[in-house]
Amino acid sequence: MTAPPLPAVVTAGRDRARRRARRLTLALALALVATVPLSAAIGTVEVSPLQSVQITLGHLLPGMPWMSDGSLTPLQDQAVWQFRLPRTLLAVLAGAGLALAGALMQVTVRNPLAEPYILGVSSGASVGAVLVIVLGSGAVLGLGLHAAAFLGAVAASLAVVALSRHRGALSPTRMILTGVALGTLFSAITSYITVSTSAQNVVGVLFFLLGSVSAASMGSLIGPAAALGVACLVAAALTRHLNALMTGDEQALALGIDVARLRGLLLLVTSLLTGTIVAVAGGIGFVGLVVPHVARILVGADHRRMLPVTVLGGGLFLALADLLARTLAEPTEIPLGILTAFVGAPFFLWLMRRSGAERAGMGR
Repeated sequence: MTAPPLPAVVTAGRDRARRRARRLTLALALALVATVPLSAAIGTVEVSPLQSVQITLGHLLPGMPWMSDGSLTPLQDQAVWQFRLPRTLLAVLAGAGLALAGALMQVTVRNPLAEPYILGVSSGASVGAVLVIVLGSGAVLGLGLHAAAFLGAVAASLAVVALSRHRGALSPTRMILTGVALGTLFSAITSYITVSTSAQNVVGVLFFLLGSVSAASMGSLIGPAAALGVACLVAAALTRHLNALMTGDEQALALGIDVARLRGLLLLVTSLLTGTIVAVAGGIGFVGLVVPHVARILVGADHRRMLPVTVLGGGLFLALADLLARTLAEPTEIPLGILTAFVGAPFFLWLMRRSGAERAGMGR
């Protein structure tokens, strides 16, 4: 029996990869849908997953009979709608956004170690937030905590762009080096402000720097949801360009792609996405580095398959991490940044030992 010609083998392999990606995407979507009401039901106030769904639908669709027949108490309604559901949704949005930003950043600078914080965006946001926590809103033109953090992130992004240009174009190497240098500088500023403040402010500063969604409200979801929606639309429209850029600037230029403009657009999208998330959830690390790599191991490097898995996987990962953060040491809450690294790092190291890591460029 003769082997089929190479084109047929390649086509069959791509078809299998597409089917595997579709199945995984569907499984992640279903798991995410199931996780949200489950997370919203768990806490000191006893609520079942079904009641969690009923409360959510009752607020979205007025007139539902279970909202007024006495089967749900006001305390249950408040626990789900005002506290647990907003923080769960913010964890989903933050995880999805950070994972997408990491995937785009790794293509932008063509570096597998790149992630949203490598450009100093998180450190810039931290400076703005810490100034408000320690010195009050008057230190940053009367801005609140979230607005000051977002302003710091934008300022850091603009500084990276301005300092990374070489002969009118953005240089990937300069972007990384500039981001690391600025991030170190911003971290030093944050550390100085922290150690020079009173002890009562230190806990708030550290909790923000390590990441948390405990202060989430329905209003705080608007910014991250809008930023994630825009980033997803841009990424979906540019999947072929991303695949070309991943092979190198020369190949992308040969295909008629304006590499400098594409890289600038990706930097803008990832910076704004990261800044928006850091402003409301603090400095949650690890997600943007690991989740895109896991997606590449599972479905390959083609961004048409990899990005949906990355977005859904990031949202599910951080939603589960937040659930553990508020239940493992109850009533004490573990900062998300600690938990994501503690849980995710061993899993990531295990994945790198598998043969799929070599194909994804992680085992070289």
